[in-house]
Amino acid sequence: MTSLFNGLPIVLQTALLLTASNVFMTFAWYAHLKNLNDRPWWIAALASWGIALFEYLLQVPANRIGHTELDLGQLKILQEAITLTVFVPFAVFYMQQPLKLDYLWAGLCILGAVYFIFRGP
Repeated sequence: MTSLFNGLPIVLQTALLLTASNVFMTFAWYAHLKNLNDRPWWIAALASWGIALFEYLLQVPANRIGHTELDLGQLKILQEAITLTVFVPFAVFYMQQPLKLDYLWAGLCILGAVYFIFRGP
């Protein structure tokens, strides 16, 4: 996996892998509400687990790569910022939910968390 990104800064490698991981995670967690809502919960769970496998195949290397330069708190806050960035388009375009101003406020709060966790020593 790392050979695909050799030469890119570690934080960028981590962010790219976490973004791809988050796409799978978001579908695993929420797409069944749209696509499998007429099926028993255990079918949705099995489908979600199948999708989540691909999430973990990206998330684990992302965190291992990122942890070479980032501390645990930075990895977590980066993950949360990416999660919201992936979730909002998913909610609006795939799940056809209305775009809410609350997403902006949540994003600003997360940007504040990013600032505080990544600011200098």
